[in-house]
Amino acid sequence: MTLIGPLGLGQVQDRWEVDSIGGLTLGADPIAYAISYASATSSSPLRAFTVRKEAKSYGTGKLIEGPFRTGDRTVIIEDVITTGSSALKAIAAVQSAGGRVLGVLALVDREEGGRETIEAAGFPVATLVRAHDLLPLIPSE
Repeated sequence: MTLIGPLGLGQVQDRWEVDSIGGLTLGADPIAYAISYASATSSSPLRAFTVRKEAKSYGTGKLIEGPFRTGDRTVIIEDVITTGSSALKAIAAVQSAGGRVLGVLALVDREEGGRETIEAAGFPVATLVRAHDLLPLIPSE
């Protein structure tokens, strides 16, 4: 939280002017919350929300939970981009709820085509690290 939050916040603030951040549960949740927490003392605190994989038939019955508001400028958060499908699902949910998605921020891009899929759909992608940056750091057995 102390490392990823400020790094993610810097990436978001350098690229976009947003109101809220969030993504598909469960992978995006801790990252979005860490970024939101890091933004708490800034001039523009970010609200973090969760996108359910499907709406529950009980409780609020919402697909998006948390302080998301219709009209929010948002960035979708991802833990890892592989195919891009999770980000696109979250984007569709936010757009259906009246949000404006400005882009996607991922902790790791596995470099397996997901970034290109998201960008082809019209959404810029920023990442904190890419697979080719990490692989040399993994000790061989």
